Amino acid sequence: MKKTKTSLVIMAAGIGSRFGGGIKQLEPVGPNGEIIMDYSVHDALAAGFDRVVFIIRRAIENDFRQIIGDRISKVCETAYVFQENSNLPEGFALPRGRSKPWGTGHAALCCDGVVNEPFAIINADDYYGKECFRLVHDYLVSTADETDPARFCMAGFQVKNTLSENGGVSRGLCRVDENGFLLNVTETHNIVHSGEGVAVRTEDGLIPIPPDSRVSMNMWGLTPAFFGRTRKDFSDFLSSLSPEDIKSEFYLPRAVDTMLKEGLATVRVLPTADKWFGVTYREDKPGVVDAFKKLYADGAYSGRLF
Repeated sequence: MKKTKTSLVIMAAGIGSRFGGGIKQLEPVGPNGEIIMDYSVHDALAAGFDRVVFIIRRAIENDFRQIIGDRISKVCETAYVFQENSNLPEGFALPRGRSKPWGTGHAALCCDGVVNEPFAIINADDYYGKECFRLVHDYLVSTADETDPARFCMAGFQVKNTLSENGGVSRGLCRVDENGFLLNVTETHNIVHSGEGVAVRTEDGLIPIPPDSRVSMNMWGLTPAFFGRTRKDFSDFLSSLSPEDIKSEFYLPRAVDTMLKEGLATVRVLPTADKWFGVTYREDKPGVVDAFKKLYADGAYSGRLF
């Protein structure tokens, strides 16, 4: 049986042109100076992914290759995709004064023509854990021949495993049907620890939510079928903007939701017990470093990754 090729796509265009101080994607968190992306690549390759595709800005290409990309290219096939604000569909121009990126949906769309196989797409600055890479990879491989509708998936984290001790976070709360398929994702802000539970902080106080509620952490399993409909969706998004709107972004969940509503795709929510880590706040870093120390102590990792 022919092996299904799969790629890991890492959205890293948000990394600044000055590497080092203040760039959270490049904060050392491991005992040998590893950054979070090192663990994502390591765990994805162990799960069976074949290559890594970095989404970056062209202005940082040389630095990125030197500091990250060349190191990863020694252990697997790598490719680069460039997300630029000027990368727009025919008939559209960059609005005057626009400097904000176009968002994660636009980042994923930039892979059209470079990624021609099933792929997982993740954030550069999130640690996802090991199980979720295996779950997403295996689902993509098992459904690779089922194309109508497109078979997508996402890692469904328990909200209690995705919080910060240093402030509220925004998470995509998932509504799932009885068969485990995604119905919709609701972006929810100011989710916090509340005693032994989890709650949303509002102007009127704390609203409890079940701590095992499934949330999206922007770890999606997609196929090339994503690109065709999303090109039109991005054009529709651009057409809807007023001339003075220079901040709205085209998010990946919107693109997936469009295909869901039109019956062009299904999204299987893959429950995972993995614990998410991330440096949402500067104060998060010590806790993340301690979490990685525990992972090494528990045997999840040993020695240098690459």
